[in-house]
Amino acid sequence: MLELGQTAVGQASLFFIRAILGFLPHNMSSEIASSNPVVKAMVEGTAPRPAQLAAARGSLPLPQSDLLEILVNFSEGSDAELRDAAAETLRSQQHQSLEATIRSASLAPRILAYFSRQSDLSPSIYEAILLNPHTPPAAVADFAAKTPHGPLIDLISFNQQLLIQNPAILDAIISNPNRTPDAERRALEIKREFFEKERGAQQIANELRAQGNEAAAEFIEQAEVADERGGSGLSLEDALFIAQHIEVPDQETDDSWLALEYIEEIYEESEETRKAILNKILGEMQAEDEASSERISMLNRIMRMGVKDRVKLAMKGDREARNILIRDPNKLVSTAVVNNPRISEKEVENIASMRSISEEILRQIAANRQWARSYPVMHNLARNPRTPLANVITIMSRLQLRDLMALSKNRNISDAARRQALRLFTARSGGGRG
Repeated sequence: MLELGQTAVGQASLFFIRAILGFLPHNMSSEIASSNPVVKAMVEGTAPRPAQLAAARGSLPLPQSDLLEILVNFSEGSDAELRDAAAETLRSQQHQSLEATIRSASLAPRILAYFSRQSDLSPSIYEAILLNPHTPPAAVADFAAKTPHGPLIDLISFNQQLLIQNPAILDAIISNPNRTPDAERRALEIKREFFEKERGAQQIANELRAQGNEAAAEFIEQAEVADERGGSGLSLEDALFIAQHIEVPDQETDDSWLALEYIEEIYEESEETRKAILNKILGEMQAEDEASSERISMLNRIMRMGVKDRVKLAMKGDREARNILIRDPNKLVSTAVVNNPRISEKEVENIASMRSISEEILRQIAANRQWARSYPVMHNLARNPRTPLANVITIMSRLQLRDLMALSKNRNISDAARRQALRLFTARSGGGRG
């Protein structure tokens, strides 16, 4: 395939050009960037068929920018023959000459958008596309959401004017898991400074309520969101993120066992304390191979919350929030998790087996009538070395013989628990033979 802009000008090519010009009307289309009348004839379909095919194969003596405009239009058109030929010609371009053309300030936005969607170009070409002021913002947003190249996302995040004028690009950067920490920070700062501060927590809550997200709206209204002057509390960005994980409205929760207004006075936390809690929870998640980047991001945001807001999130949050907060060493927070009305039996079963859970939480699970009817929950409690002995002995009376025998040999539980399991097994198995 001949390189665009480098084809020989033969007699046949000149014939095509003259033939095309003979077909042209006098007015030019506003949707065509090139001022070349040949481009108009090709795009509008008034050029002779042989000339169209020659253009689709890259054989017309035209500047590369003009041929690219024709080829991109053909590749996105309904004519299968022209579409396939143009796509093949576009794929055959040498990256060096293509990059030089893409840096041109006169290139059609449609060309820039086309190449921004290709997945096999060099980073330098993508950089040229992103730096070209004529690249459509929608194409930049789509690229920012999908590209695997962190440095290119970083490049986009530097264009503050573009991001302010097109907030969809901010959301695209934030949603891309390949973003760099610096790109995320810049995008969040711009979003907070130019968009979220203007709305305020109450307006956001009203919007969430209008969308039917009552639980999230209540959380935004009640959370201690820091104002523009700073101070303690969540940033509005953090509160919005966490609100996405709220699923229980106020009317479903029972906080009669709490004295929420006194929590912060009773449990005063320093930055060092919160950092220690974060490290503890992160260590446990890493040990259990559950420390995904999304979960770590959520953990970091949660640990900016005070005890009162963590308790509220524990009682009203979704499974992801519960999975993190059940590990909180503050007993009020972890207790609130097991008082969450949406917690499932499967979650409780997993909690009952966790050796990092406090004895108080395990005692509460053992005393709960609903969960006491679940054999897997009770069995996990009996095998957990942190479950209080009194609860273990009570649970053993309901275990099957094979599980009692396994407990009597389980070196992870206390000697007293093993001896009791063996006594029960001997008594019940001996009675069965009699």
